[in-house]
Amino acid sequence: MTADVDREAIVERLRDGMARGVLSFPLTSFHGDGSLDLDGFRTHVAAQIAAGPGAVFPACGTGEFFSLDEDEYRQVVTTTVEAAAGRLPVVAGIGYGWAQAARFARIAEEAGADALLVLPHYLVAGPQEGLVAQVEQIALRTRLPLIVYQRGQVAFNTQSLRRLARVPGVIGLKDGHSDLDRLQRLTLAAPEGFLFFNGAATAEIQARAYAAVGVPAYSSAVHAFAPEIADAFFAAHRDGDDAAMDRLLRDFYIPFVELRDRQTGYAVSLVKAAARLRGRPVGPVRAPLTDPSPADLADLEKLLATGLALVPAPAASVGAAL
Repeated sequence: MTADVDREAIVERLRDGMARGVLSFPLTSFHGDGSLDLDGFRTHVAAQIAAGPGAVFPACGTGEFFSLDEDEYRQVVTTTVEAAAGRLPVVAGIGYGWAQAARFARIAEEAGADALLVLPHYLVAGPQEGLVAQVEQIALRTRLPLIVYQRGQVAFNTQSLRRLARVPGVIGLKDGHSDLDRLQRLTLAAPEGFLFFNGAATAEIQARAYAAVGVPAYSSAVHAFAPEIADAFFAAHRDGDDAAMDRLLRDFYIPFVELRDRQTGYAVSLVKAAARLRGRPVGPVRAPLTDPSPADLADLEKLLATGLALVPAPAASVGAAL
């Protein structure tokens, strides 16, 4: 089977998955001493996949890619591929400069990943020509399809988007800037079939706005600890049930964002803390992230109980869930 056929197949599998469920970004499990807890991760990622997401993205931002060495990365991606067993696409994160990203890409390819999410490169800002060249260099060094993540210092204009779409292997763009004017221009400039993903922090908050400019698919950090809540919102969004979306946004998602914004790094560490509250074997975050304060953890526990009470059966009782 040629690389082109593989790319066409993964695009179709991703498109199908995006229509069926949220995109899951599992947490990477660590022991209390900071070492990789592969057994805990295996349990966690299996539960994530069993919850029925459209695709699974290991070793990305929520999975603390930035803190993994190459051997740990290989174990995380391999374990995810084994757990998925071909039932849904596995898209592994890669990043840093193009040379290091290419090393991670080779590991992911050897581990059996279906595609790669190119995380924003390390530290420096670059002009549009350089941003495109970064992706071109990675694409030259892997057979796997690439989804490019624009966030932080990476933001493409329409001319660059057209160039990216012509790079062999580049199949889509994930957006984390929430600049809807720019995003509308990009979706209109893209060729037919090019994939777009809503990668805003707590993407449900902006799901309707993204869908209005042609980007209905989104990643859900909430799915990592409360797939019941994430799935309830996805169903309401899919069905156009504004009342249900408003209820979940008002009583859970917006308070969660307000809690997340109390401390730098809570976009990951608060999610991991919520997973621990539900008995998930994910362990602590690695430095430079820090776990939530006792006061914030108490507020998180109350909010999680509120969120679980909003969703219909068969969600577990709050006492059992927590």
